[in-house]
Amino acid sequence: MIVVSDTTPIHYLILTGYADVLPQLYGSLVIPTAVHLELTHLCAPESVRQWMSQRRDWLEIWEADTIPDSLVILDRGEQEAITLAMRFNALLLIDERRGRSLANAHGLSITGTLGVLIEAANAQMISLPEAVSKLRQTSFQISERLLEMVLGLH
Repeated sequence: MIVVSDTTPIHYLILTGYADVLPQLYGSLVIPTAVHLELTHLCAPESVRQWMSQRRDWLEIWEADTIPDSLVILDRGEQEAITLAMRFNALLLIDERRGRSLANAHGLSITGTLGVLIEAANAQMISLPEAVSKLRQTSFQISERLLEMVLGLH
């Protein structure tokens, strides 16, 4: 199965120290060129840029084809990630509400940063309460109510 990621899931998994669950869960991960540019841009946190500067065999960068008109309202990384996921009928890692909505409308299977962390916790790779605590220390935007519900179910 091909797994494609938008910027934010990788960004926050790097910031929290959990990016290495990605190859354990999915084997390999594809990011479009625009996502690579966002993760290596000078505006990205130094730790993210530094992590991205190291070669990882399980992380591939692919060019996206022509972007469907329905996606032009999204930023370039989301456009390219959804386009690649559509092309390969891939699982899409994406957090932004509008992008998730359009990905769903195109029939894609999606999960996000929290979904990856839950999957890793279910596989006993990480402690979910610890991961959520680290996620709360970043600028990741999610309701406290949802986080508490997830922790209560786990």
